[in-house]
Amino acid sequence: MPDFNKVLETGDYQNGLLNVVNEIPKGSTLKIEWDRERAAFTLDRVEPAIYAKPVNYGFIPKTLDEDGDELDVLIVTDEPIPTGVWLKTRILGVLNFVDDGENDHKVVVVPEDDRNSGGKFQTLEDLGEQYLKQLEEHFKHYKDLKKPGSTVVNGWGNIEDAKKIVSECVDRFNNK
Repeated sequence: MPDFNKVLETGDYQNGLLNVVNEIPKGSTLKIEWDRERAAFTLDRVEPAIYAKPVNYGFIPKTLDEDGDELDVLIVTDEPIPTGVWLKTRILGVLNFVDDGENDHKVVVVPEDDRNSGGKFQTLEDLGEQYLKQLEEHFKHYKDLKKPGSTVVNGWGNIEDAKKIVSECVDRFNNK
């Protein structure tokens, strides 16, 4: 089996483009995570149905966030993306998120070539206020049944904020 950290690249994040791998399809209650030691996807847990993911959830190769995991991405599409699918994406912004006291950012992206949306999503604002509120609510509360108050949403950042966080996570990965 190939070493995915050698095969997959981060992408041209300085120009707003990222390569990402999807872990959890939109609508799933399965908390699937990439295990870089085993080079395999693992089922961490099954979440209650009320906490199904409202968006595809994945990671950016060759990055490490402050929590020690790859930098997370929220991949906005109409359809669920299967686990393990690699795709090229464009950055819209970042959800500033804290989980158990550690920064655990979520970079928001859309597929680079999304002919369904016609390129209408260029920034977070294009997703609409209601959609962003729904994402905030999910991440504020998805651990409430297990550990209430363990997650905090600290607002949104723009494309430049997201690029800065990606750059820091690439540096952290390269210096580990």
